[in-house]
Amino acid sequence: MKRLARLVSIAALGACFILGNTALWAADAPKKNWTPPAQKIYAQKLSDETMARHPELLSVTLHGVPPGQENVYTMFAGSFPERIGNPDDPDDIDVTKKGITILDPRWHRTNDTDKKFVVLMPMRDKSGENVGLVVYAFKNPKNPSASATEKEYLAKSTVLRDELAKKIPSYKALFDPAK
Repeated sequence: MKRLARLVSIAALGACFILGNTALWAADAPKKNWTPPAQKIYAQKLSDETMARHPELLSVTLHGVPPGQENVYTMFAGSFPERIGNPDDPDDIDVTKKGITILDPRWHRTNDTDKKFVVLMPMRDKSGENVGLVVYAFKNPKNPSASATEKEYLAKSTVLRDELAKKIPSYKALFDPAK
């Protein structure tokens, strides 16, 4: 009987540990600041098409303030659907507000398992207006001699962004249902 009581106690402690850690993990998860519509939006279609055509990319994400919102900077489309609705980081917001470009080789980052090179740049519509943020994450081989230079990543991102812009009639159109 003592052995059974001990096993039950150990099982109860284990359950508390697991449940406690699950609560901690949930607390660490970013809180969503926007919920996408149930149907696929045009922006997601553009992201999916870009990923399908460019195997050199790890991801592409589109960010901005959804129509009808104010100061709700969020990722609204991208190659990691579970991240859609996550609030933008300060550097994402800087790109959107200031129109700057950030080249980020992800050096010395311990939380990134994939070697990558990230380019954050203003997203444009077909009239050339800055309408948000597009982020391209390129596969970056472990062998530095095989890695592209910053200039090459910037040039490739600019081509991708300009191709994307031709498909964006307006910012609002990005949130229309995909056809």
